[in-house]
Amino acid sequence: MLNLDNKNRLIAAVAVGALVIGGGGILLGRSMAPSEPAPAAAPAEEEEEGHVEGQILMDEARAKGAGIVTETIAAGGLGSEILAQGIVASTPEGEAVLTARADGAITRIDRRLGDFVSAGEAVAVMESRDAAAIAAERSSAFARRALARSTYAREKKLFDARITARQDLEAAAAALAEAEAEARRSQSAASAAKVSGDGRTLAVTSLISGRVTKADAKLGSYVLAGTELFRVSDPSRIQVNASVLAADARRIQPGDTAVIELVGGETMNATVRSATPSLDPDSKTATIVLVPEGIGGLTPGQGLRARIKPAGAAGSPLIALPEEAVQTVEGRAVVFVKTAKGFQATTVVTGKRGGGRIEIVDGVELGATIATKGAFLLKAELGKGEAEH
Repeated sequence: MLNLDNKNRLIAAVAVGALVIGGGGILLGRSMAPSEPAPAAAPAEEEEEGHVEGQILMDEARAKGAGIVTETIAAGGLGSEILAQGIVASTPEGEAVLTARADGAITRIDRRLGDFVSAGEAVAVMESRDAAAIAAERSSAFARRALARSTYAREKKLFDARITARQDLEAAAAALAEAEAEARRSQSAASAAKVSGDGRTLAVTSLISGRVTKADAKLGSYVLAGTELFRVSDPSRIQVNASVLAADARRIQPGDTAVIELVGGETMNATVRSATPSLDPDSKTATIVLVPEGIGGLTPGQGLRARIKPAGAAGSPLIALPEEAVQTVEGRAVVFVKTAKGFQATTVVTGKRGGGRIEIVDGVELGATIATKGAFLLKAELGKGEAEH
């Protein structure tokens, strides 16, 4: 009986072992099955690894469409910048005043306000008795010159034939020289007055190529010589006249750099050309003439602000930025530095404020490009992105 019991126990043990091994094989087979999907957490982990804190992914087109304007950081704190109000003006050779060259009535107007006109092209035509007188004087001078030439030729022939004396030839030569000088004078007068060939009309012509910016001429009106009729400006020849205090004017030298602030937050570099040697009697300020690097966005008569940077103040370790460029994120002062993929939120240490600008003591380096106008949009985008992550 004992042997039979031992045999039954042995059989039962073998059966239990087989079940355990079979179950383990099933579990092992399941764990090694190729059809089992990969863990769902892997992509999320990879995404978390690729995300950089404070980074905003935004291409150039999207940033421009959102109205985000950038500015390259240059050396100089608030103390090294001279803020000045300026006005865009035409250069001395960039604007021409067209006046009536003689008394007369305006009979034709060829160009209106805003029209383009080329140099030497007629803008209007006048009928004038003075024009007739100038034309008559020119005709008389030409006739006298022709007579003097004929007389000289005759006297020269007689002198060569030893018929007349030398003094007669010299008298004829003097008369010819006088007649030619008078003919040149009358021709110059007619050309200056733009007298027509028939002598009835004279033309009002433009001295430069540009657009008509002022048109006071009225058809049929009688005007006196010297009356201003039109103004023509060349939009490519402009400058900025900035007003600064006398103490600041002494710090500025030709060749110093400046930044012109345009409408919409954009900026344009400029160079100091000259400064007036005296102060304006009304405003008690000196005028600094700035030459912009380009003409985009500038129109004569437009008011704007300029930041002039004297060369002696370029060594300042501080940086000045527009106040709107600095945003507060979780209690920290942050600027958004442009990167290849978009913008990177960077914590900075700020200093003094003034004139709509703020000093940056630490946090960014010179030459970096940061967002100015529209920085608050990047702040909102940053908050949305951090919430998603």
